[in-house]
Amino acid sequence: MLVTRLIERKRDGGRLEPAEWTALIRSYVAGDVSDSQMAAMLMAIYVHGLDRMETAALTDAMRRSGAQLSLAHLGGLRVDKHSTGGVGDKTSLILAPLVSSLGVAVPMMSGRGLGHTGGTLDKLESIPGMRTDLTLAKARAQVERIGCVVMGQSSEVVPADRGMYALRNATATAESVPLVASSIMSKKLAEDLTGLVLDVKRGSGSLVHDLDEALELAGTMVALGDANGCEVVALLTAMDRPLGRAIGNALEVEEAIHALSGEGPPDLMAVTYALGAEMLQLGGVAADADEARRRMEVAISSGQAARKLQEVIEAQGGNPGVVDDPAVLPQAGACELFEAPRRGFVARVEPRGIGRALVALGGGRAGPDDRIDPGVGFVITAKPGDWVELGEPVATIFARDDAGIATGRAALRSSIVIADEADHPLPLISHRVTMDGVTRAD
Repeated sequence: MLVTRLIERKRDGGRLEPAEWTALIRSYVAGDVSDSQMAAMLMAIYVHGLDRMETAALTDAMRRSGAQLSLAHLGGLRVDKHSTGGVGDKTSLILAPLVSSLGVAVPMMSGRGLGHTGGTLDKLESIPGMRTDLTLAKARAQVERIGCVVMGQSSEVVPADRGMYALRNATATAESVPLVASSIMSKKLAEDLTGLVLDVKRGSGSLVHDLDEALELAGTMVALGDANGCEVVALLTAMDRPLGRAIGNALEVEEAIHALSGEGPPDLMAVTYALGAEMLQLGGVAADADEARRRMEVAISSGQAARKLQEVIEAQGGNPGVVDDPAVLPQAGACELFEAPRRGFVARVEPRGIGRALVALGGGRAGPDDRIDPGVGFVITAKPGDWVELGEPVATIFARDDAGIATGRAALRSSIVIADEADHPLPLISHRVTMDGVTRAD
């Protein structure tokens, strides 16, 4: 195989056959295709796209690039959830223990921050001692023992995606439907799932911006699951403003802990319950959404879901005391209130600008080898449509030092827009996509 010819063909808008995708991915994992060559291929895909057959072939080649998590011997249903990425999106931190506490096995393979969007693994690793770099043997044993694991892909599992994910972040090719779909589904199909729930974000802060593009991505992933014997349900949710109040790794863990204690922000809980209801139905423990919602509310109010989070944290080497006392999480060196510069309606809370500001504060990665400061970020209490007075606190900045405070202040000035009137934001949950088609959820 001459990789340059494959790059040239895709660069010029041609297509690759399944055997060529397999050879390309196998050679990349073996080190015979360089990062620079793969980066060129990613850019060609970003520019020209892939058809459904190519996307399926790339996904399959990536899935088969390493070992797979075999869980069929457990005998029950196994369900995961994944988000396409957003700002302030910490639903995975809530759903993994919540759904597992209700009797569904949840093997969750998650990712790190990508571009301006946050990553579940980075958030979890802000918990002192928490490990997400588990071997397949350890992950399998943990699911057998407590019914839940949250791990990253390793050199064992989908190693092709591990390298390509970092390259997408470094080459500004993250926002591509076939690359997003193949990255997510290669990992999910390697988990030996029976069901998968997808949270497909749309809006200015998402990796895919408009409705048609989000529906295309959802439909692509649903079809990939169906072709591999995994039932997939996708919900389209809003990312034209941050989800919840906290943005930043430790801050989001703290908010997730509050959510599992019954004190989550309304928008965060609405999305969490909607996704959780789909997981519980796919997991065979709830007949409909109403029953699922009731069961989740009881699991939270009784402390059952929070106890499951403690089990997961302890099993993965973390300090379970964080659930009772979030103050053990890393703390920022400086914090400052951000006040409304005028009276009026909150017209926009722009998530992309806030996500980029988090990276600038050190809470995300500008490059694949950057270290993350888990304590920095924002807590934004203002929501689009709120009325605020001049000087009213609408956010808090958490930074390393005064320079970080200044960076955060400048970002919030441009991202929180106050005006005489405000447009309606996107519906929090707008569409449901399955193999039977698309239905409106709002």
